[in-house]
Amino acid sequence: MLYSKVAAHEKRRLFREQLAATFGSGGPMRFPGAFNPLSARLIERKGFEGVYISGAVLAADLGLPDIGLTTLSEVAGRGEQIARITDLPAIIDADTGFGEPMNVARTIQELENAGLAGAHIEDQINPKRCGHLDGKAVVDEGTATKRIRAAADARRDDNFLIMARTDIRATADGPHGLDLAKDRAKALVDAGADAIFPEAMRSLEEFEAIRSAVDVPLLANMTEFGKSELFTTQQLADVGMNIVIWPVSMLRISMGATGRALDTLIEEGSLTSKLDEMQHRADLYDLIDYEDYNHFDTSVFNFTVEK
Repeated sequence: MLYSKVAAHEKRRLFREQLAATFGSGGPMRFPGAFNPLSARLIERKGFEGVYISGAVLAADLGLPDIGLTTLSEVAGRGEQIARITDLPAIIDADTGFGEPMNVARTIQELENAGLAGAHIEDQINPKRCGHLDGKAVVDEGTATKRIRAAADARRDDNFLIMARTDIRATADGPHGLDLAKDRAKALVDAGADAIFPEAMRSLEEFEAIRSAVDVPLLANMTEFGKSELFTTQQLADVGMNIVIWPVSMLRISMGATGRALDTLIEEGSLTSKLDEMQHRADLYDLIDYEDYNHFDTSVFNFTVEK
């Protein structure tokens, strides 16, 4: 009932233990993207290992493009709402850290306070762009490493995962772009990154090349309609990936279904034909522990009103 009974520091500790196990036979941890607290609870119920909170989804939820318009307070607030509802660890997209290195430091502490298990900071310039769009530009190595060093120095819980995302692969075609990504990943690890998020890798071989370059956990982004092929978790495990995210997938599926339902309502005047596609009320009530709330309410209000 209400929120997760697992304390944030315990979620982080368990997450780091499970993440370490992925270097053995544990396989990659699967983090579907949650677009609200209820979807996070469903992700947990279905047996996944974690929840991802996408900056693109947070922006879209506000009706905004993913170009750095969201604020730290908006991101931390929504992150807290999602993280507190599930026992799973939640990793959040912190864009470029919302400013200069001191702002990055504050960002990390706010996200710690919000109960997140980790965050990634990217090396794009401000204003940033969606990771799978053309025309991206990244900051120089010194600026990128200062962001990560500030993040690592600011955290108070050593188990809070500082992940560095690099978008540099997309700034150059061919092998040169991949070489830049490998060099940037090494520099970010040296600056204190616990894990690396190599954005917009174009093949399994490219993921494997990053794996050979650094000895920290790696995240693979399986977003649809982007620059990366959509590989299976097993394929990604085979090249050494430790976390896999599907950042916008659940929102895309939900919005696609909503659009089709609205079309049906226009065409047919009712949604009777869509009933078998809806989550049943009984399933919703089970997901939100409705019976536990009812039992609690009954146990508290156990008096009768005099007439």
